[in-house]
Amino acid sequence: MFVAKALDAISKESGRIAITAIVCNMLRTVMETTPEDLVAVVYLLANRIAPAHEGLELGIGDASIIKALYEACGTKEAQIKKQYKESGKDSQEKKKNHIKALLVAATDCEPQYLIRLLQAKLRIGLAEQTLLAALGHAAVYADKQSSTPANIDSSLEEAAKIVKQVYSVIPVYDKIISALLADGVWDLPKTCSFSPGVPVGPMLAKPTKGVSEILDKFQDIEFTCEYKYDGERAQIHYMEDGTVEIYSRNAERNTGKYPDVVDAISRFKRPSVTSFVLDCEIVAFDREKKKILPFQVLSTRARKNVVLSEIKVGVCIYAFDILYINGQPLLQAQLDSRRQHLYESFEEEPGFFQFATAVTSNDLEEIQKFLEAAVDASCEGLIIKTLKKDATYEPSKRSNNWLKLKKDYMDSTGDSLDLVPIAAFHGRGKRTGVYGAFLLACYDVNNEEFQSICKIGTGFSEAVLEERSASLRSKVIPKPKSYYRYSDTINPDVWFEPIEVWEVKAADLTISPVHRAATGIVDSDKGISLRFPRLLRVREDKNPEDASSADMVADIYRAQKHNQSNRDDDEQ
Repeated sequence: MFVAKALDAISKESGRIAITAIVCNMLRTVMETTPEDLVAVVYLLANRIAPAHEGLELGIGDASIIKALYEACGTKEAQIKKQYKESGKDSQEKKKNHIKALLVAATDCEPQYLIRLLQAKLRIGLAEQTLLAALGHAAVYADKQSSTPANIDSSLEEAAKIVKQVYSVIPVYDKIISALLADGVWDLPKTCSFSPGVPVGPMLAKPTKGVSEILDKFQDIEFTCEYKYDGERAQIHYMEDGTVEIYSRNAERNTGKYPDVVDAISRFKRPSVTSFVLDCEIVAFDREKKKILPFQVLSTRARKNVVLSEIKVGVCIYAFDILYINGQPLLQAQLDSRRQHLYESFEEEPGFFQFATAVTSNDLEEIQKFLEAAVDASCEGLIIKTLKKDATYEPSKRSNNWLKLKKDYMDSTGDSLDLVPIAAFHGRGKRTGVYGAFLLACYDVNNEEFQSICKIGTGFSEAVLEERSASLRSKVIPKPKSYYRYSDTINPDVWFEPIEVWEVKAADLTISPVHRAATGIVDSDKGISLRFPRLLRVREDKNPEDASSADMVADIYRAQKHNQSNRDDDEQ
């Protein structure tokens, strides 16, 4: 009941400060009374049962929940299904009986949150960054070894920063909480060290629209340019016992998808290398023609349990960073040092393992030619990185110290966006029988909600439109989710579960009285929308919650406005 009441209190708040205080007090209580329960409580609040990279889920289908509700509450199954309207596969009778027992014992608001937790759809507006901050705050208040700091606000802020930073490197609550309870929050960076076997949140780049903008941002700093490969971001972990694990940018275990990489990686390392963590791009590669293949070719590979002898799409590893080598974490090393470790620790094998093509120059013409060479080599463009100053690896951060430049950035909005289709409109005329347009949304991490950003209906081939319509028909729901934000003037014909992620390009971004993306960030009452959006591809490597955030949408809008202002000044 204690947990359920806290969840209910959180769900009724919208302010981040108030939510942080509720969670902090909840965690303080657990620390004081039953510290052995702290790990379980934090996982409940995070809406997970284990670290993301372990891929563990309860595996409880909606049918089991419906049957358990029927047996526990006496409500007719048909009535529950009508209210519930969720599809799912039957699970074991044993699981259903466990759920039934929990529901029978539940009182007050417990059944509501029990069902949500079983579905892994808590949706109370508690972002993980807020949970991490609250954990840091609770640790400060629960610290019995030192007196209450004179400047408590400063200490709370520093503790939250420490917990967030440590979690970005070691996203395992078990380890963090164990160290925190034993030695306190201030020693957490020392007691929780990064090592192979646990994926680090990837460092990400911010978009830029031209070489001159790069030179402007990195005026007095040495930087380097690398090809931006069109493949799948991967983190390859090699343990001292020879075990290999491969993780996606979302910390999902991809080892079973790339048995050829697992089988080959040891032959690229030098004999002196006993353990490492590589940051790289796995790219589809035609070894006969010695050329990179499009991402769409790579996406035809099965996502799990790939059999080595049945692989039809070969891949090449393009390594661009090393985060750990022979027991030594390198996250705090500058890029030029990390790159030196990379070059000294591995040997290239064309078509199998290569270093990212790079050039270090601040000459506008040379960088422009390098961009054109990247595009000619079937790459998306360039990644530009600080080299010797402000060049540490920043996990889970879209940093100003990494910029990305694509060929099609030059004359349009600086970056593509990853958006979620949440609704659709029936097609008419030639499009009868398929959806004619879709309502897309970005994701607000802080409020755990999908916010409408545009309708998209042009730029689809007939085949793609049929394919997307067929895929989404099975995801139709009777009404919009409570965490969808959209205008009442938008009246789609059908609503969808948030399942797919689409990469979308647009001419530009504009303030909108209709759409809700980033409302309150750039304009107090209005959102941001896309003009002339077009579909680039489906991002099968991303979950809906990994879609472009409201903050990112606002950043791109501001950058676009800034660049337009600069162009206007140049023309005057």
